Amino acid sequence: MENWEQTLTAGPLLGIAAAGILLILLLIIKFKLHAFVTLVLVSVLTAVAAGIPLGSLYDVVMGGFRSTLGDVGILVGLGAMLGKLIEHSGGAQALADSMIKKFGEDRAPLALGVASLILGFPMFFDAGLVVMLPIVFAVAARLGGPILLYAFPTAVAFSVMHIFVPPHPGPVAASTFFGTNLGLLVVVAIIIAVPTFYFTGYLWGKYVGRKYNFTEVLGAVFGRDGQDVKNPPKTSTVIMILLLPMILIFLNTGVDFATKAGMIAGSEPWAQAFTFIGKSGIALLISVLVALPVLGTARGIGGSALDKLVDSSLGPIASVVFITGAGGMYGGVLRASGIGKAIASQMENLGIPIILAVYLVAVVLRFAQGSATVALTTAAGLMAPAVLAGDYSPVQIVAITIACAAGSVFASHVNDSGFWLVGRLLGMDVKTTLKTWTVQQALESAMAFLLAVLVFVIF
Repeated sequence: MENWEQTLTAGPLLGIAAAGILLILLLIIKFKLHAFVTLVLVSVLTAVAAGIPLGSLYDVVMGGFRSTLGDVGILVGLGAMLGKLIEHSGGAQALADSMIKKFGEDRAPLALGVASLILGFPMFFDAGLVVMLPIVFAVAARLGGPILLYAFPTAVAFSVMHIFVPPHPGPVAASTFFGTNLGLLVVVAIIIAVPTFYFTGYLWGKYVGRKYNFTEVLGAVFGRDGQDVKNPPKTSTVIMILLLPMILIFLNTGVDFATKAGMIAGSEPWAQAFTFIGKSGIALLISVLVALPVLGTARGIGGSALDKLVDSSLGPIASVVFITGAGGMYGGVLRASGIGKAIASQMENLGIPIILAVYLVAVVLRFAQGSATVALTTAAGLMAPAVLAGDYSPVQIVAITIACAAGSVFASHVNDSGFWLVGRLLGMDVKTTLKTWTVQQALESAMAFLLAVLVFVIF
């Protein structure tokens, strides 16, 4: 692959990508072929069609699978263990009862979403979702309501924080290209993220909850075992265990933010230690190690019984992890084929307002190859010269940065590993995921962009 160069132009590459997406949908929806097998097959066919050398084809195909599986597997695996301990100990039910008592049944979905907004400040989307899902499922079971009514506010809360608000990697990376003031970006991003969450998360969740009103998730990662817990943990104990990974991850993001801002030296041993224990996987590992005695041994579960309990959490997530990894495989093939570079070169000289140009480039890249981070960083790198050459105020540059982030989240679909993660965790088939999550991501993208344009025009 070192000496290989893509000779196909943007037109054929876009045609190959479109054909691949249509084939995935046809095989899964029409012919009922398993999603994992489908994604692996189409990934190989796409790589061949795009002209990737046969000698490098296997490494290219497996590269996307390995990178996605490495990140998602550890997070979902440890998150499932933590969720199982919280659920089996009665902690999820105790926290659900407490939330319902405090906020009322009608406001429970909004309360879950607000809690997820707070947790989402330092936590990545994947990690936050698997940590909060036991609470979501417990609240839904307690009230007998549709899963999506409670799950969508939570998932969207983590999405808006991850996409728009530093210190998450996407907006931070874009800010380096555009020379954005990070402090100003945090303030404006939060102002935009909150109403975006409310309208495209909470209100959209109410709509899809009515339309798709299933109350059980078949084979759910965090299901109820039907047993009444006699000695549930205190609500405060459950909250502290939920906050622990957030606090640890905040050490990482805080150090990274301070280092980029020149406030501290990242080479300091204490800074490196904080960075290490604040990695999402390590933070969840520490949280599981704390939860084992607190929610297991202290509640009378120990030895082989505790081992079997934790092990039982891994079976239901096998499908989630492998399908998500295969989604990453397909996205990786599209990126390796050079489709992003080809599209970017075609859109470089668009004669339209800069904030719209940045958004559209990110949208096309996102839709074509799946990864929001790749779409965001590629669009930012491509459009940076035009942004830096313009006479824009610091707030306008912030608005452009947010517009770029908004484009990168547009319409998550089958080439995005997050599409499979959300769909499978919430027990949705492909058609339902397209009608709910894909549409939500498009709405989230459009609303955030319009708010960014409003900021750009006013300031």
